[in-house]
Amino acid sequence: MRSTTGWQADGPTKLHEVPISRRALRRDDIAMRVDFCGVCHTDLHAVRGHNGEDVLVPGHEFTGVVIETGPDVTAFQVGDSVAVGNIVDSCGVCTMCTAGQENFCREFPTLTYGGTDRHDGTTTLGGFSREYVVRDRFVHPLPSGLDPAAAAPLLCAGITVWEPLRALGVGPGKRVAVAGLGGLGHLAVKFAAALGAEVSVVSRSADRASDAIRLGARDVVVSTDPDSAAASRDRFDVLIDTIPVAHDLAPYLRLVAVDGTLSQVGYLGAVTVETMDLLVGRKKLSSGGSGGLPATTAMLEFCAAHGIVADVETLPSARVTEALDRLERGDVRYRFVLDLSDLDRK
Repeated sequence: MRSTTGWQADGPTKLHEVPISRRALRRDDIAMRVDFCGVCHTDLHAVRGHNGEDVLVPGHEFTGVVIETGPDVTAFQVGDSVAVGNIVDSCGVCTMCTAGQENFCREFPTLTYGGTDRHDGTTTLGGFSREYVVRDRFVHPLPSGLDPAAAAPLLCAGITVWEPLRALGVGPGKRVAVAGLGGLGHLAVKFAAALGAEVSVVSRSADRASDAIRLGARDVVVSTDPDSAAASRDRFDVLIDTIPVAHDLAPYLRLVAVDGTLSQVGYLGAVTVETMDLLVGRKKLSSGGSGGLPATTAMLEFCAAHGIVADVETLPSARVTEALDRLERGDVRYRFVLDLSDLDRK
């Protein structure tokens, strides 16, 4: 076993620094030093829903450096810069896995934290820690030129919006709207603009119009303004909905063009949709979750080629509780990232 340190939730409000045991390396494992880990809404939901009984160490979008490799590892060497996302294993043989969609593994993928290890049945502990041990196949080289702190959110927020944008053929000539300008939304704007689409942001107010334009949007549709919403009715070929809380989809479906698609990736709970909102215009409702290994590699290469990273506020990991509290209030533009180097202080 390997010993390291991390931040464990003892209940729904606070995390504490604790010793963590990592498994001894299997033949195809790498051990990495975690330098930066993004703070996702999933982390917030996990902590707020924690009963204090099970072991919970959040964090599933992180970058760092390889510090040891198993004997069968050939793709990585000690000192390599690497990145890990929100899945760390899958069955590898089902139709989804063989198609490069390990995120949709028929046996369900092993999650980076709160998952069940496929070999020994232990609960996985996440990247709010100084070291992580992971199967090499689920590790990505971090392209040179990408800032490791700002790149960390690409491994969850980034790939979550990248896959539907690519699956829906976003590129030149496509009109794309992004609902919600947060951790996912601001990356969706950057990606869609870099892919050559005409991009708009849909927001409840015009307060972030200047930010939307800076990120690559052409304009802002104010969903609470009847005139603004009416002017954009049936306008967009693709609408990426990144709003992380329950909301009515009808106003957003009205913005989708004939044969267009609303892809909901922010809120993953139950929704109600009126069939007429889909029927009029042959509109489609879709979704997506994370991404497969080939798509994640392609996204990182695209980001390196286009200089795309997340807009982040980096905090010492000792301020993780503050980060979660502020995220709950929406007080972040646009992603918190924890610097785990402060765990070395002892």
